[in-house]
Amino acid sequence: MVGVDLVVHAAGPFQRDDKCTVLQAATFTKTRYTDICDGVDYSWRAKSLLNLMAAELVRTAKGESGGEPETLSLGQAYLTKSSYRFFYYIAGSEIKLKPYSGARNIDFGKGIGKKYVYLMNLPEVKSTHKNLGLPTVHALFGSDPFIWNWGMETFANFLPSDLLRDKNVTLKFAECVDPFIRVIDGIVGERVAMRIDLESSNGHTTTGLFAHNNLSVSVGYAAAAFALAVLEGSTKPGVWFPEEPEGIAIDARKLLLRRASRGVTNFTMNK
Repeated sequence: MVGVDLVVHAAGPFQRDDKCTVLQAATFTKTRYTDICDGVDYSWRAKSLLNLMAAELVRTAKGESGGEPETLSLGQAYLTKSSYRFFYYIAGSEIKLKPYSGARNIDFGKGIGKKYVYLMNLPEVKSTHKNLGLPTVHALFGSDPFIWNWGMETFANFLPSDLLRDKNVTLKFAECVDPFIRVIDGIVGERVAMRIDLESSNGHTTTGLFAHNNLSVSVGYAAAAFALAVLEGSTKPGVWFPEEPEGIAIDARKLLLRRASRGVTNFTMNK
């Protein structure tokens, strides 16, 4: 990594590695590093945009609502991982359930509308619970057309969890379905939407919404926004989650969110 200013590590959703080799190499060579990761265990070994939106909602709520932030709901929908038992937190206690259970119909705002989402084991659940001090946190995820939700629910209910944890199996499965996904994406598009709802102890609720017409482009802008923040010195030495003040300085969040929301069809904070 000699002569490298920044490493952006995009290991994908099927990482099962016990070691964070790339991060270790970056640390050894004192190279700046960001990780695009959606594996819960991997994220805690290695340390997204959704995290940062949640952090800003919590920070604002503490100053404006008059109550103490208590319940955080994170919703994601991809319009186009069910190998581990899903977990969430209620009043500080960890609750485990099967993934792709607890279906809800959530309104993602203009251009997206209402979509079904399911309880899912996303890294933001654990990190925001621990780092933002929220006693109750859960995350929901869904895809459109609905056939993808049916398929994932079927896999979660009927395939052995050991099989779904096998990296080789999941990679082969991804290779098999990728052509079909690309065809359908070409027909219906690949929009992405996120919604965060924060409820305080006094009943006050604030909402954050994010929607983009192209998932791939949106992810690229978000990754670039974090990369720029790191290069500009908005982080402190160490390994951090985005919502931690050492990860992205509070006074740098507004600029990062503005960069990451480039080209969105809807971006609302503290609604």
